[in-house]
Amino acid sequence: ENVSFEYKPDTPVLKGISFHAPAGTTTALVGPSGSGKSTLIGLVMAFYRPLRGNVKVDGKNLVDLKLRDYRKLLGVVMQDNFLFDGTIRENIVFANPGASDEDTRTASRIAHCDEFIERLDEKYDTVVGERGVKLSGGQRQRIGIARAILANPRVLILDEATSSLDTFSEERIQAAIATAMHGRTSIVVAHRL
Repeated sequence: ENVSFEYKPDTPVLKGISFHAPAGTTTALVGPSGSGKSTLIGLVMAFYRPLRGNVKVDGKNLVDLKLRDYRKLLGVVMQDNFLFDGTIRENIVFANPGASDEDTRTASRIAHCDEFIERLDEKYDTVVGERGVKLSGGQRQRIGIARAILANPRVLILDEATSSLDTFSEERIQAAIATAMHGRTSIVVAHRL
């Protein structure tokens, strides 16, 4: 509510922004590069604090919440997902270390990861390299989506989550994401609807 933010003093990025994202609904932030969409997401994820105004979840100001507890409620898929130098399985279950193989495979199917994973010699035990260097951008994004699905978050944040995908893959994954978003509060950032 009435949020203002600046990275550099006296250079506002956001000025008096207010919006309400009711629980269980999808809110889309659409606009050109540099319009403040990712900054808003950074505020929602509590990476930044507003210069003025408040960011609230369930009526509680984020500054009053324990960040560790709050962030457990979030599932995030960014434009450039971070993958660490480990296996595909380790990167997917990072969000839910106790997940079963069946749950991991289900999340992978929903995110359409299984299509490329099953073609790899080591399948889920394939090491992806630092930052996922051994995978394409689209494959990295699909693993990020599978990770978010496996986390089963209350709030799902998608920041240009399909930007590295071809049109065919994007359409299929958007349908899968729609399933994953059902019943969750979702915030979707995009350059175009």
